[in-house]
Amino acid sequence: IGGVALLAWGAALRRARAIANIATSRIASASQGYVELEGRASISELIYSPLSNTPCIWYRYRVYERDRDKDWNEIERGTSSATFDLNDGSGTCTVDPDHAEVVGAESTTRENGNTKEVEELLHGGRSLYVLGEFNTVGGANSALSLRDDVNALLARWKQDQTELHRRFDLNRDGEIDLQEWELARRLATRTVEQEHRAIRAQPGVHVVRAPQDGRVFLLSPLPPQRLRQRYLLWSVLHLAVCFGAAMVVSSLLLF
Repeated sequence: IGGVALLAWGAALRRARAIANIATSRIASASQGYVELEGRASISELIYSPLSNTPCIWYRYRVYERDRDKDWNEIERGTSSATFDLNDGSGTCTVDPDHAEVVGAESTTRENGNTKEVEELLHGGRSLYVLGEFNTVGGANSALSLRDDVNALLARWKQDQTELHRRFDLNRDGEIDLQEWELARRLATRTVEQEHRAIRAQPGVHVVRAPQDGRVFLLSPLPPQRLRQRYLLWSVLHLAVCFGAAMVVSSLLLF
């Protein structure tokens, strides 16, 4: 018990420190990496919870059944993985909730005879706090390879030999010699460069997801101050349990 409480204390304290140490970023100017965001969840493309059919942006549910000993046994569970948008007035980003730790979601418990249903929901149109990995996909951050794309374009041109000879067989001898092929390669390079410039000129899509380095990924309708206070309270309670367990062990060893 003491060991588990000690681990829980460390986890709660780490979350409280992460919330306190990271300043809130604006979506339009957020740097790539670990960020804290606050905004309003979208109301478009809502999903529906499977138990109550309530429109929402995220749900988690558990179904329990009472056994002969009057204990509740979990028989079914599920968590949504649909993405949703977050807007803070400066811009919009897409939130991928997979592997998120959701705190403060609206929770409802319903009992019907020997069955109990527990459902947690995040609603659209409400304030949401997000702590996670921020990346911009596409736009100026597009990962493009000039050589690979030029080779792919030349391969496509080769598939239509008639059109290839019409465009690049300058001496009309029925063959594409080295000089003519070099001309085709230069034209393909200019074409791909123009396409890359057009792609990078487009606005990128901002995405927040679980960090790959294992740092905490939080979603909560609570403001960061309340969320941090909750984690600090949990850390104090876990530490108290740890000390209590240690005192019990000490007393048992003494006697």
